[in-house]
Amino acid sequence: MQPQPVQPDSVIPQEAFDWYDEYAHGVITRREFMTRLTALTALGYSLATLTAALLPNYALAEQVSFNDPAIKASYATFASPEGHGEGRGYLVEPAGLSGPVGVVLVVHENRGLNPYIKDVARRVAKAGFIAFAPDALHTLGGYPGNDDEGRALQKSMDRAKIEADFIAAAHFIHQHRQSNGRLGVVGFCFGGYITNMLVARAADLVDAGVPFYGTPAARPLRQQIKAPLLIHLAELDQRVNATWPEYEQDLKAGNKNYQMHMYPGVNHGFHNDSTGRYNEAAAELAWQRTMAFFSQHLQG
Repeated sequence: MQPQPVQPDSVIPQEAFDWYDEYAHGVITRREFMTRLTALTALGYSLATLTAALLPNYALAEQVSFNDPAIKASYATFASPEGHGEGRGYLVEPAGLSGPVGVVLVVHENRGLNPYIKDVARRVAKAGFIAFAPDALHTLGGYPGNDDEGRALQKSMDRAKIEADFIAAAHFIHQHRQSNGRLGVVGFCFGGYITNMLVARAADLVDAGVPFYGTPAARPLRQQIKAPLLIHLAELDQRVNATWPEYEQDLKAGNKNYQMHMYPGVNHGFHNDSTGRYNEAAAELAWQRTMAFFSQHLQG
């Protein structure tokens, strides 16, 4: 059975989702976010209902248990001389591999390696790929156990060094002993940006990129893209969608191989099953498309 959000998004006003997006991306403070939510109580909304639906509950995010016999999960460190010196990530392999398989780098949001992203890595491994999910917060002690602290920690870090860490992570997992030499990248929100960045800056390394609601890499880099892209966008995500027309123009001008799917009536973060932004139908369809895309480009 698929996990369900605390409250269906139909009972939450759209402006609350927009405010959460602003809060999650540092546009407004938590205090301002909560003040705005409190104002909705005058319209009959319960503050407890609003916060329970919008803020993550990671107990809902486990689709594949870390004890699942079909996978083998561990942690691995890697060298990152251009970044923070050393990186660390969650490594998940299909159990009983008999030969080389494709490898997938899984890139978290702007708050470190939280339980949702670890579960995504397990889902990738359950589908038959080797998955590696680095934690950008490793040198600061790793994901601290809650998103507010994780977001603050990640914001305090040097962005260029974080990007270098993910490039190093891509090289690390590409060289896995059971890699078939083909690398995919999937990322969410900030991780969607990192995916777009990697297909440009590590163009000779990445064989397939799947950004979920991610902004594009810097415009001068886009001409370097070689790998096919499967791009997932949410119709109600005004912030990220505002960057799409220019990005698409550059992809077309460069004759790049891309597909874009716009999921109607859903919010930024619709794949994240730990909050009320989750939309099961859109998330399942996007995931099926993602796994089919990786099967097409990472096998052999």
